[in-house]
Amino acid sequence: MGDTYAVVKVAAVQAASVFLDREGSTEKACRLIREAGRNGAQLIGFPEGFIPAHPIWYHHLPATGALANRLAAELFKNSVEVPGPEVAALSAAAREAGAYVVMGVCEKIPNTLGTMFNSQLYFAPDGNLIGKHQKIMPTVGERLVHTGGFGDTFGAFQTEFGPMSGLICGENSNPLAVFALTAENTRIHVMSWPNHFPTSGDPMRNRVSIDSQAFAQMSKAFVVSACGTVDQSIIDVLKDAGPEAEKFLRSPDCSGGSVIVAPNSRIIAGPMGNEEGILYADCNLELGIQMKLRHDFAGHYNRPDIFQLHINRAAPQLYNIHGADDPARLGHAPAAMLTAPHHANGADERPALTHRPEATASNAKETS
Repeated sequence: MGDTYAVVKVAAVQAASVFLDREGSTEKACRLIREAGRNGAQLIGFPEGFIPAHPIWYHHLPATGALANRLAAELFKNSVEVPGPEVAALSAAAREAGAYVVMGVCEKIPNTLGTMFNSQLYFAPDGNLIGKHQKIMPTVGERLVHTGGFGDTFGAFQTEFGPMSGLICGENSNPLAVFALTAENTRIHVMSWPNHFPTSGDPMRNRVSIDSQAFAQMSKAFVVSACGTVDQSIIDVLKDAGPEAEKFLRSPDCSGGSVIVAPNSRIIAGPMGNEEGILYADCNLELGIQMKLRHDFAGHYNRPDIFQLHINRAAPQLYNIHGADDPARLGHAPAAMLTAPHHANGADERPALTHRPEATASNAKETS
């Protein structure tokens, strides 16, 4: 009879954050997770920085102006701590939906001020937080508020359907990142996108379709691209940017464009317009076999004697304390600086997360 491969129903959530409102955005996210779960979704992807927002004001306002600085401070005040009440609420929603959830958040380290990460949180159907990815390189205006992550949060995560993965916005077109996840045998990949791109570039929906199809072609994985949208609350906050900004934000071409792509690079759902909604598709994982028999770029269709990629999964430690095992001394150091030890292979052991097994080409197993 041989092995069998699942058909996985996936969902791309396209919606606007409750702008710079952590609690409101979390409540909206949980409602959308439950809706997708009721409709049978087994994997649910969300836009970039959905909780509490993406710093799109830098596309419209002077970076060092008073309003931009005030909005940046509000972003920090509304960012998500891991663990924290927002994570607990999302865990409960994922458990109720019985689905894997990839949630875009602006993350801050507990008990710190000023440093934020552009992150994806990965939840299992039982509600456990099984991993996270911190965007490696902030893009354009993000560089004013986000710092980059390290190799300790990069990589595919294991699911009952095999390895799955996620990346954020521009890093979905990073050739080395794409190949690394291909080598980790990702079968379903979630791309998280913002509300819109800079006003000087092409509409975001063009890039989303191109990157989604390109990733599918190289990895032979299904790609779930979840895009943000613009609503009236965003327009109201950015009203001081002027009429040209409002015209751009109201354009139906500037936002949205969520899409789901198969391993043969064909679009099987979407693209959406700029409306809010949830895009669904059934992903027959057996299609990945057919495509990889033709081109397995991390296997028979490559030359490891010529091309090799090495990844550093360790995170550098800026601040180390000698005698940190002495409880009397721990109270004198900021909590965020007391980094937990890493495995020799760099796997993350931070207590906030359930350990994510490494989904490498050597240990990823077929689901029977």
